[in-house]
Amino acid sequence: MTRELRTGWKPRYRLARYAASFSLLMFWSASADARSLETVIERGALTLCASPNALPFASKTGPVPGFQIELGEKIAEQLGVKLTREWVISAIQYRRADSDLVLDVIARKDTPPAGGVKVSRPYHRSGVVLAVRGDSPASSLASLGSDQRVGVPVGSLVSMTLAKGGTPTSPFVFEDDIVAALANREIEAAAVTPMTAGWFNLQHAEKPLRLIPAFDNDQDLNWNIAAGLLRPDDKLRQRVDAAIDALLADGSIARIYARYGIELQPPQ
Repeated sequence: MTRELRTGWKPRYRLARYAASFSLLMFWSASADARSLETVIERGALTLCASPNALPFASKTGPVPGFQIELGEKIAEQLGVKLTREWVISAIQYRRADSDLVLDVIARKDTPPAGGVKVSRPYHRSGVVLAVRGDSPASSLASLGSDQRVGVPVGSLVSMTLAKGGTPTSPFVFEDDIVAALANREIEAAAVTPMTAGWFNLQHAEKPLRLIPAFDNDQDLNWNIAAGLLRPDDKLRQRVDAAIDALLADGSIARIYARYGIELQPPQ
């Protein structure tokens, strides 16, 4: 039986969802006019750029909308407008999208995003964890056997980090394929984001994966998460920051994440 039949996934619709926000930042045109708070209020809408089939992040037709959509709706509500969506799956669509907002942007003080993108105040801390099956005796990366392979996103920084340390790895294109391979005992561990592991565990509560903080001391494998605003004026950026502050304070963001099996972590 193929992996697609085992899991029910349809490859022609799957996306590299963890790369979506980076594609948008890479291909956005910096020459476009600034989007002001006044314009957003006059339109009565804040537009979010998201992938149509990328749960737990976003979905156009899935059983749940995804935490990016729910968070985007809450931010828009704080601004007194509705949320509209630009569904994008390619670099060309990203470039043409008339959007105000993209979520889950990595926020680093030493590397500001390009293309006229401004980053909001961070609202979450993410990175890479080591996931193992519940029956695994592993307690750390070092406790894995020399012949036990770790699934990694192909070409990722964590794959290079593990390779330098001599850890045997198996590359995958998609993180959901990595955790599926782990559950099916094709590999012994998975280097993935807590979001991917949390979403998997929510759907497989009978056999959840166990997360090991194997990379906590590596600054390159841990990062803050923020909203990316495309060409905002100062007033729009300030209002989005205020919205995020309010949603953190009243627990809205934590509740949204929890519905997708994710524990909100304070940014650093």
